[in-house]
Amino acid sequence: MPKSDRILVVRLSAMGDVAMTVHAVAALRRAYPDVAITMLTRRAWVPFFRDVERVDFLTLEGANGEKGVARVFQLASEAAASGVTHVADLHDVLRTKLLRALLRLRGCRVAKIDKEKALKERATRPTDKDLTPLRHSVERYADVLSKVGYPIELPQVERYERALPAPFGERSEGRWIGIAPFSKQEGKTYPAPLREQLVGLAAEEFDRVFIFSGGGAEREFAGAMESRHPNVTAVFGRIRLDEEVDLMANLDAMVSMDSSAMHMASLVGTPTVSVWGATHPATGFYGWGSSSENRLQLDLPCRPCSVYGEKACQFGDYRCMRVAPERIIERLRAITQ
Repeated sequence: MPKSDRILVVRLSAMGDVAMTVHAVAALRRAYPDVAITMLTRRAWVPFFRDVERVDFLTLEGANGEKGVARVFQLASEAAASGVTHVADLHDVLRTKLLRALLRLRGCRVAKIDKEKALKERATRPTDKDLTPLRHSVERYADVLSKVGYPIELPQVERYERALPAPFGERSEGRWIGIAPFSKQEGKTYPAPLREQLVGLAAEEFDRVFIFSGGGAEREFAGAMESRHPNVTAVFGRIRLDEEVDLMANLDAMVSMDSSAMHMASLVGTPTVSVWGATHPATGFYGWGSSSENRLQLDLPCRPCSVYGEKACQFGDYRCMRVAPERIIERLRAITQ
């Protein structure tokens, strides 16, 4: 490929999807060391790409607070000025459709992701669900790069070594695990009574347990568990997002829901036990490189009911998320022994 080519890779949200993009961008860099790469995403998620060499960034947020359609036109001008020749749209939403059109008019070669919406809807229909596994999101990202003229081979996930963030001292002997029991959607959040049991069992089984959470009630839960168990540490508010990934690299295993934590752990190759409820790994959103035996779920006729987990439970109790804590501990034990 010509050295003058510059590929604009576009993924604006959500956090987990942007984290998955890293695998494709890293493979692109390895395959084409002389081609310039620009990543367009949100400013907060730029640190995910720090292990990928020589990637430039455009951020959705303008320097002066520009947003909406005006910002898209501005981004098109910035991309053109930087010499972008190819556009790989890994998102395909209204803003990126407009950006693609503007850059196509400037002579760029463009391609977009196939979201396979019809196939995903077959998995979540009320009856006769088709749970034939779909291609992983990372593979579909690779498809876009191939369509734009840059085929890549996706490597296996490897363990990364990272320095342990300063607030947590030295990495001592023993088994360390992380637990990320939350999600933005209730249909992907581990129920309150069960997560207390899970943390308690983990504190008995493992030498150190870290709870990953957001703010508000999630932070309160993590703090309460830290107060109750001397070997449990609440993470939120103590380190930056990129340092959370560093911490995950120092863990022997993670527990997550179908959430961004699962994809963050994949960035550093940390084995992860994932819990699935309203959603299903067959739709292709599981952690890249994860083992199928570590994806825990209940066999219920109502699930999956949603691709992304935003649908309210028809029974009102989110029974699909009631995977036994003992089952999760059993998988963690198998991974860490």
